[in-house]
Amino acid sequence: MMRSIYNKFTLMALISLFTIRVSAQQWDGLTLYGNSSSNYIYLIDTASTVIKTYSCTGGGNGYSQYLTPGGTLWRTVINSGNALVGGGMHGKIQKWSSANTLLWEWTHSSSSYCLHHDICPMPNGNVLVISYDVKTPAQVVAAGGTSITVWSEKIMELKPVGTNSAIIVWQWNVWDHLVQNTNISGANYQPSIVNNPQLLNINYQLQKDWIHMNGVDYNPILDQIALSSHNLNEWYIIDHSTTTAEAASHAGGNAGKGGDILYRWGNPWAYQASGSAILNVTHDAHFIPEGVPGTGNLVGLNNKGVTVPSNKTTVDHITIPRVNYNYTVNLGNAYTPATYGSRHTSTGYTSNMGNSEQFPNGNQMVCLATAGTIYEIDAAGNVLWTKSTSGVTPQAHRYSTCFINNPAPPQPTITLSGTDLVSTTASSYQWYFNGDLIPGATSQTYTPSQVGIFVVRTTDANGCVYVYSAGFNPAMPTAIQKDDASNSITVYPNPTNGNVIIDVKGMDESTLKVTVFDNTGKIVLEKNETRIDLSQLSGGLYILNISNANGLNINKKISLIK
Repeated sequence: MMRSIYNKFTLMALISLFTIRVSAQQWDGLTLYGNSSSNYIYLIDTASTVIKTYSCTGGGNGYSQYLTPGGTLWRTVINSGNALVGGGMHGKIQKWSSANTLLWEWTHSSSSYCLHHDICPMPNGNVLVISYDVKTPAQVVAAGGTSITVWSEKIMELKPVGTNSAIIVWQWNVWDHLVQNTNISGANYQPSIVNNPQLLNINYQLQKDWIHMNGVDYNPILDQIALSSHNLNEWYIIDHSTTTAEAASHAGGNAGKGGDILYRWGNPWAYQASGSAILNVTHDAHFIPEGVPGTGNLVGLNNKGVTVPSNKTTVDHITIPRVNYNYTVNLGNAYTPATYGSRHTSTGYTSNMGNSEQFPNGNQMVCLATAGTIYEIDAAGNVLWTKSTSGVTPQAHRYSTCFINNPAPPQPTITLSGTDLVSTTASSYQWYFNGDLIPGATSQTYTPSQVGIFVVRTTDANGCVYVYSAGFNPAMPTAIQKDDASNSITVYPNPTNGNVIIDVKGMDESTLKVTVFDNTGKIVLEKNETRIDLSQLSGGLYILNISNANGLNINKKISLIK
């Protein structure tokens, strides 16, 4: 899965997918697992021999453990004294070196919030986490719901600082993306729920632990996040390319939709669409990584995928209807596909937790958490290996020894040299445009022929690890890549439905120039005045570059709402 961000599979292994490797073989590597509440995490080989043991302190294992290159361990930790109590609650996260030294830990736990379930290490050294975000009955009523306390959700990107601090560098809140059709005076009122699938209906199965998110995964090529919801039986995709302010809005980011849901699947009833509910308690929604059959598609655990004659857990795969950074949907209908594209019915049943992992040779590994069983199957469904963990094992992951033994190279960056895009130096390169691989673009430089967003993937000298750059838009001037910090200019109203006033606070207006860029960096309007009309443009995020002959040159973001 992409969740570890750095591809776990060596280049030689990827080549073997198309040459000599047969699917009836186990996929080589070491499997990581740890039982709930234990202080130990194990790496075992395909003969189930323990190769390495991480002995941890500070609390028992929570829901997730992952490795990043060089054998660095990230784990969730059950924090003592959490005010919120529930399944998957942990409240603390730690980072351990391959030598079993605690490098960093951070606690986020109170009566108003608490870390729970999954995490996702990122290529920039940060980590995504899921946290409850408690709302009072008054807040729930104001949002169009009934008068109860609700544990909403937030996704945070943390930058570790020192040994026990973190900076929240990005945040997305469910509460900013709600809809209801019962209170016509409410700010989030819409008469049609089905025509607003980008928002969550607050009145669908509302309860204290309403959504119960349990899986988070990151796609570095798209800069998007996949999430899974236990209680709403859905998988979601949201945009991570936004700022935190944009994530709280309905505009901005690569997809142009701010923090609104870009795609959802599994239970069309949740947004009043017709169709069958496929997911019945789900965990571990994730993107299939590069080099693996089904690259870029979504897969997840469907805990009660089969209920007759008895419960059986399934692993469901779907092909997602992506076009660049967005996903097609006919409003009034459910997102496609109508059902899973392929399904593996497991050897047993896990009532909660669990995960799957897909390998380059077509094999899959399945972890049945409450059954304490990990097993691997080939593409035909034949069981090749089974491990009994003698406990509750929420997840299991497999890594190549090369990945474990070699630290990650620096995350690549892209610069513009003339008309060429240039990657920082690495052993190999692959370029992408608007989320899609560019065939043959494998040099350090690339000359773009289209306007859009580019990403480069590089590989370390040992051929062990893929690392992806942040997205880069060569059409957008460097100065516009970030918000200008200046407060010397005011642009209002913001958001606007068309008319915008630019207050230059007494500065010389005689040479004033306003250039309006859309979110792809294309110039869509140029004016030489302080009052401009954007009403002819489509709704979305725009950047106003404001300059004059005296050296003024600042940028302001503005949301146009239609």
